[in-house]
Amino acid sequence: MIVTRRSFVALGTAALAATPSLALPKQTPSPALDPGPYAAALESVDGFVRQYLAELGAPGLTLVIADRTAIRHVASFGYADLGTRAPVTPAHQFHIGSISKSFVALALLQLVDEGRVSLEDPIAKYLPGLRFESPAAPITIHHLLTHTAALPDGPLFPSDPAFWHRPAGPLGRDFHYCNMGWQALGHLIEVLDSGSLADSLQRRILTPLGMRATAPVISFELAQQVVQSYWPARTDRPYPMHGSLVVAPRVMMTTGAGCVASTPADMGRYVQMLLNGGRYAGGRLVSESAFAAFSTPHIAALEFGPGTAYGYGIAVDTLDGHRRLRHTGGMTSFASALEVDLDSGLGVFVSVNAMQGVRPRPVAEFALRTCRASLERRALPQRPAPLAPRHVAHPDHYVGHFYAENGAQIEVVHDGIGLLLRTAPSAEHPEGRALPLEPASGAATVFVVRAEGIEHDWVVFPVVDSDAVVDSLGWGAAHYLRVGASRAPLPPVPSAWVAYPGHYRSEDPWSGSYHVILRAGRLWLDGVVPLEPVGDGRFWLRDEPTSPEWVGFDDLVGGRTMTMKLSGKPFERVTSG
Repeated sequence: MIVTRRSFVALGTAALAATPSLALPKQTPSPALDPGPYAAALESVDGFVRQYLAELGAPGLTLVIADRTAIRHVASFGYADLGTRAPVTPAHQFHIGSISKSFVALALLQLVDEGRVSLEDPIAKYLPGLRFESPAAPITIHHLLTHTAALPDGPLFPSDPAFWHRPAGPLGRDFHYCNMGWQALGHLIEVLDSGSLADSLQRRILTPLGMRATAPVISFELAQQVVQSYWPARTDRPYPMHGSLVVAPRVMMTTGAGCVASTPADMGRYVQMLLNGGRYAGGRLVSESAFAAFSTPHIAALEFGPGTAYGYGIAVDTLDGHRRLRHTGGMTSFASALEVDLDSGLGVFVSVNAMQGVRPRPVAEFALRTCRASLERRALPQRPAPLAPRHVAHPDHYVGHFYAENGAQIEVVHDGIGLLLRTAPSAEHPEGRALPLEPASGAATVFVVRAEGIEHDWVVFPVVDSDAVVDSLGWGAAHYLRVGASRAPLPPVPSAWVAYPGHYRSEDPWSGSYHVILRAGRLWLDGVVPLEPVGDGRFWLRDEPTSPEWVGFDDLVGGRTMTMKLSGKPFERVTSG
């Protein structure tokens, strides 16, 4: 559980706990900028950033706010290095993650403007070596740009030479976030430009916009200006708010899925170009028609939230009735957000030098709303109230008595601060135990059990409507029903399935761990995502009704499968430790 598509859409040396008690250094002053009509708003935004960092327990953050005419605010907060307590500065580069997809899309649209490619062309026309097999219709560049190729987010070049990726549904019908498709688009640019993707992005995007402090590729050679970053000390389970962080290893990213590292001021220049519809001081980055295609809502993208659609490398929706372009970026140890209000002419980029399962969208949205209020001479919005680590929005949804099939009972209570899981008395604990449940970062109905000696240390509740209560919960392999609810007969479990449950792991920093659990007659990934048998030995992941992601199990030894493949990526069983 590190950075997965579902967390979207994850070692270091000694652990460095990031908690609210960590005193932040004095904010690094902004360069001499004209705040324009936003001076009071910027002070309020900076105050919320400090609150946000304390709530999240994050090390540091960088921020830029721009309008159509100027960069209005560049600010850096917190630590660039928790060990030395060195502060973040505006000169530090942060990985922007999937926000890089908008750069790649604009470079492709330039190639369209030049008449060198059509977005309706099959990708196989230019990259015949890709192992994409689509018998019904060819996969086009448009399909990949809009995440509508019905492909899983597996390795672009699977280790099995006989394996081919096939669409799991009709092309163009459903949105499914797929980094693999954007890797292919990066290779497409390289073929069309007869060079590296980094060279194309530098020549086509960075140099024209004057983004001199931005690296078009994430590599060890260009890592000197990148801020130190952090990831969870435990990458084998959900991350609780204020969990311990460790120094993250350096990674290399040279593909179109997310390869850019930038400073806040440079991202301000990029924001200004977006606000001006593709124009910049030297002319146009792309034609008006190309920018219109870039920002058109091509397909509903509910993974980004209700009412959101996807353009080309950018999400499209409204905020308070204003047209907005936005994207988040999740790297192994960075989390970013870009939000551009096209109607008010304001844009924000913000990035945190840690991966904690969430993206800093609350900061970006608060900054947009606050600066817009200042521009319109309205009262500034109040900052959201600070939240405690165990805060849960609707505790009444969860409290109650629950029982398992074997008769064991537990109770979920609210102690005024958060949820507790009360267990029945036992020989070891004659009075039972009251186990604190802390919300897992970025997972609304998953709670981490914060207690020693707990084998299954997260509890999963079903998603319910705002006015309903949960009727069950999952704790490891145990399925608990609310007292009073009737227990339906469980479906028969195929004998082969008993070999699958266990902990599977990859030391690839992008992959981490997955736990396969057999509960209530069905298999679950991490106890959260139900698995649906396909019929060929594989299982669909059903966190989305039409998800093309799948798992399969192999290498049966001693009654257990030793390997698992997730959409073609291999994982090995952890057998001890």
